[in-house]
Amino acid sequence: MLQCTAVTHLPIIDSLVALTTMDGPPDHPPDALPEGFVLCELAEHDETVEHASQLCAAETRDDRDLWFIWTGTGAHRVYRFDALPLCLATLHERHTGLIRQCLLFRHHRSRDHSFFVIDPLREAIANERQEREAGKRPVSEDHADDA
Repeated sequence: MLQCTAVTHLPIIDSLVALTTMDGPPDHPPDALPEGFVLCELAEHDETVEHASQLCAAETRDDRDLWFIWTGTGAHRVYRFDALPLCLATLHERHTGLIRQCLLFRHHRSRDHSFFVIDPLREAIANERQEREAGKRPVSEDHADDA
């Protein structure tokens, strides 16, 4: 399932207040915040499901992370900050022995857990890099500094 592509502006002052008042806040709250905008981390969903972006992992025993949750856009955007416990879902890959934890919050309304969500931009970058390393794709002038 592809990742939701909703992006919104992060209200910095409200974010700092939420960070400093949560249990187990980071040592330096401004460093914990993304700059400017956040991307919804859920799988693609309809408008009945709120968008959500993780802001900070709390340093407490109950594993509650601070999430920025919003719906709507522009003047119709409504948002809140919520410290939510982690989802309990795990994925066991028998052939590799790898166990992956869902990185979303518990009871997320999107049906797909984080280990099933594919970020199309990250996938495209990874594929281009693999092709370049395999010698199938020359480095373009635009990305010569990246190589």
